[in-house]
Amino acid sequence: MSNNHQMKILPLFLCVMLLLSACSKKNVIPPGHEITLESISLGEERVMSIYLPEAYEQSLQKYPVLYVLDGNAHFHHASGAVHFLSDLGYIPQMIVVAIQNVDRNRDFTPVHVDNVLTSGGAENFLNFISGELVPHINEHYRTSSYDVLIGHSFGGVFANYTLLEKPELFDAYIAISPFLQFAENHMVEESKAKLRSKYENPIYFYMTLGAEPAYFEALGALSDLVEEKADSNFHFDYVKIETENHNTIPYISIFKGLRFIFSDWQIPAAIIGKGLDAIDTHYAMVSIKYNMIVEAPEALLNIVGYTYLQNEDIDNAIMVFKENIKRYPNSPNVYDSLGEAYETNGQLDLAKENYKKAYDLALEQNNPFLNIFQTNYERVNSEQ
Repeated sequence: MSNNHQMKILPLFLCVMLLLSACSKKNVIPPGHEITLESISLGEERVMSIYLPEAYEQSLQKYPVLYVLDGNAHFHHASGAVHFLSDLGYIPQMIVVAIQNVDRNRDFTPVHVDNVLTSGGAENFLNFISGELVPHINEHYRTSSYDVLIGHSFGGVFANYTLLEKPELFDAYIAISPFLQFAENHMVEESKAKLRSKYENPIYFYMTLGAEPAYFEALGALSDLVEEKADSNFHFDYVKIETENHNTIPYISIFKGLRFIFSDWQIPAAIIGKGLDAIDTHYAMVSIKYNMIVEAPEALLNIVGYTYLQNEDIDNAIMVFKENIKRYPNSPNVYDSLGEAYETNGQLDLAKENYKKAYDLALEQNNPFLNIFQTNYERVNSEQ
């Protein structure tokens, strides 16, 4: 389905800009839901807020997972960033798991200090995440093998702790204003001994700081250590954003951190112009880099098909639209697009057949574009 039935002459660069935004079905962030786990490691119930991609129920796709600490505070703007950036094709669609707090001072700190009474429970909390939460999410949701952890302040301390204790658990980290001066720079000292010089799989670590001078020394020390010790498989960026403070920096850090982690995700316009084989080659590279199977998005293939269609290359347009059906058989849109190609080519029987399939699927799924699919089907049906 084009944005309207007459979309025939959009230039390629504009189609790329529209990809997954104007060409998406709707731009409403799906509501989250909650799950509760009875944790053996923590001896208490823990509640998580879950965001699922918009197309989750209509696809068989597996998704990376973004785990967010301080979930009470950061769930909505983290899921909003994921929704916005993935809609534009800058990052993959992701599942967001936001862990609501019970006692963050206990859970996020690796050692006890007297002035933080319940501190020192990071080991148990990490056991909960690695042994209970992540396995539960992988069992009950369609997940890929790529996981990201976000932590702010004490949560950033926990992100650093997790990297050192279980580096295989997460593929990427966003540590936002981590309070690394905690316990006399304990995590910096631990990093000197435990930060590896070589990692088997790529690690991404994005660390930010606002206008917080008390943090400069500890974060600078960790940054120097990473630059000195880690190999090229450890992708590290430390960014000071001194226009923000400790309370405002999480919002922009999540956005920029996701862009950093998935810097090679978005497909260049030049590759799109080379056709389906070049597109598949790009996503094969992305699959290797991010250690997960990545398919060319439905909307991108749709753009390629319509580019052929507007150039009056009907055979290639039909070929691409058929391939989109093969890859995304539960999407009404792919059948509608093929129907339009057949209609343009005067093959009204085949156009009718595909418009009908689009309408039936849209009706079954309560698709917001049902009226468009219905209009297309009824128009061709009346012409015969």
